Amino acid sequence: MNKTVLITGAANGIGLAAARAFARQGCRLALTDIDTERLKGVAAEFDDGTVTAKVDVRDKASIEAAFAKAGEAFGQIDIVVANAGVSSMKRAIDLTEEDWDFNVDVNAKGIFLTNQAAVRHFLDKKQPGVIVNTASLAAKVGAPFLAHYSASKFAVVGWTQALAREHARDGIRVNAVCPGFVRTPMQDREVIWEAELAGSTPEAVRQSYIDQTPLGRLEEPEDVADVIVFLASDAARFMTGQAVNVTGGVYTT
Repeated sequence: MNKTVLITGAANGIGLAAARAFARQGCRLALTDIDTERLKGVAAEFDDGTVTAKVDVRDKASIEAAFAKAGEAFGQIDIVVANAGVSSMKRAIDLTEEDWDFNVDVNAKGIFLTNQAAVRHFLDKKQPGVIVNTASLAAKVGAPFLAHYSASKFAVVGWTQALAREHARDGIRVNAVCPGFVRTPMQDREVIWEAELAGSTPEAVRQSYIDQTPLGRLEEPEDVADVIVFLASDAARFMTGQAVNVTGGVYTT
C-alpha cells in the first residue's frame, strides 16, 4: 500500500490490530494512545521508523501535536484511523453527568477533533486522504446499560456521513466501522459490569454474546482491522459516508 497511517487508541484492541494489519501492507505508522507505557512496548514490535505520540483525544492540542510530529517524520499522512474509545455501564436512570461526559467526550468529541485535524492536514497538503472511524454495533441499535455509549457512537455515524458528503469533492473519503462483540480488554471489563447489573456471571454474559452472533464466535480485533484496511485501500475507492457492520451477522436495524 505504501501509505502513512496515523492511528489513535493504538496501544491495544482494534487499534493495535489495525497497526499490525497496515504494517503487513508496508505502511508507515504513527501510533498514538493516552497510555504511553503500553504504547512504547507496542511500538517495539514495528520498525524503527514508527512514530509514537501521547494523545488524549479530548485535547485538541495533543492531537495537533501528534499530527505535526507525524507530518515532520513522514512528510504527509495519507490515512487516519480514529479509533480511541471508552465505555462504562450503568442503567440509564443511574447515569451521572460525569458518566455521560466521559463517554461523549472521548467517543464523539475525540472523533470530531481527530477528524478535523485529518481534514485540515489533507487540505493543507492539497492531497486526497482517507479517514476510518471506529463506531459500534451500539451505533445502530441502542444497547441496555450502554445508553450513554450508544449515544456517543450514534453521533460518530452521523458525523461520518456529514463529513464525507462535505469533503467528497476534495478527494477525502470518510467511513466508519461498526464492530460487534469484540474480544478486547474493554470487553473483559464490560462482561463483569454487565453481569453485576443483570444478576448473571461474566461467563454467561460472554456466552450470550456468542449466542447472539450468527457466525458463532466472539469477534476478534483482527476481524475489524482487516475491514479498516480495506476501507483505507483503493479497493474501497468508491465508498464514502458508510458505517460498515462488522458483527458476525448480529441483527441491526
